[in-house]
Amino acid sequence: MPDPTPRQTANFKIILTYPSMFNSFVSKQIKTSEATINLVQKGDGYPILFLHGYPQTHVCWHLVAPILANHFTVVCTDLRGCGDSSKPASNGTHLPYSKRTMALDQVEVMNQLGFTKFAVVAHDRGARVAHRMALDHPTKVEKLALLDIIPTSTAFEKVDKEIATNAFNWFFSIQEDELPERLINAEAIFYLQWCIKHWSGTKGIPTAEAMREYERCFTAETIHATCEEFRAAASIDLLHDEADKQKKVSCPTLLLWSKNSMWASFDIMKIWQSKIEKVEGVAFDCGHFLPEEDPKQTAAALMKFLM
Repeated sequence: MPDPTPRQTANFKIILTYPSMFNSFVSKQIKTSEATINLVQKGDGYPILFLHGYPQTHVCWHLVAPILANHFTVVCTDLRGCGDSSKPASNGTHLPYSKRTMALDQVEVMNQLGFTKFAVVAHDRGARVAHRMALDHPTKVEKLALLDIIPTSTAFEKVDKEIATNAFNWFFSIQEDELPERLINAEAIFYLQWCIKHWSGTKGIPTAEAMREYERCFTAETIHATCEEFRAAASIDLLHDEADKQKKVSCPTLLLWSKNSMWASFDIMKIWQSKIEKVEGVAFDCGHFLPEEDPKQTAAALMKFLM
């Protein structure tokens, strides 16, 4: 088992102030080859990397991570372009925000923390990064949990009126010449709150404290970076997926999804069985934000899978 003891190196620094939702966690910022990744960490067991979705940050795990940290070393990061991680410049290829590049960030983070092998638990856009990570770094990712997604290439192939309506941001955010950035920035907090409200199925989530963090982090820089990530998903990520269409994820994988998700109309297990060698799954009776809408069931399912 890797040594979970926090280590101070030239490539990362320990932050001395922590978000109150992670009071007992250590907060760090780690320099990778192309970015600086913000994270919180706790525990001394087997390492689990948690990745968040859009339009959130690592804070989405604040109700689940403390439970898992009693048994594992839990590392919750902000993806590049989000939260307090850096927002590197992009380019016409959108490669800096491809899932391949973002996955490499996270592998480098775990390596610097001393973890050469680990499990990954990921929601939404983070789950797309995790899927790519499991393909590109199969000797690193030993277990994988994907929350409320189907593969990116499959999603684009199956677009219909319902998906185009519910996942409108997939198509709005890929527009060029700063159109989405300018329009979102005009009412940034309204846009953020609208997305979370309309994609959730549970009143009272997120907590007021979590929402304040999401609002704090939804800056102009984050808005541009996340638009670049959506543009990458609709371009270079699809090229990477096409090149690897014969490859399957080799590690054991758990699927968790919402019965009310726009993906629930598809045979999610069948779709993923064509992409993953060994997969199991559970559907939740809540909205899209499983870790915040049903943290107890989310934590229980993850514990059963990861132990």
